[in-house]
Amino acid sequence: MGVRRLHAGDVVQHFKREMISEEEAKANMYLYKIVGIAEHSETREMMVVYQALYGDFKMYVRPYTMFMSPVDKEKYPEIKQEFRFERVKSE
Repeated sequence: MGVRRLHAGDVVQHFKREMISEEEAKANMYLYKIVGIAEHSETREMMVVYQALYGDFKMYVRPYTMFMSPVDKEKYPEIKQEFRFERVKSE
């Protein structure tokens, strides 16, 4: 498998999107837009800044390594998505 890259503007889905109702899916539940990749000013840790595309459109930040990590298949064996967040395929 090649290197996974996400960029500002990409729309991604959290793996828990697989566990929601059709109605919640229509409301964009667990869909996010990547605002950008940032560097923590003190620790130099890379962070992903992203915004929910549902509800009150909150903005979040998460360590890059956590954002890009695989789904814990022991905790969530029913999930088909490979990574915690994956780019939504454009149609």
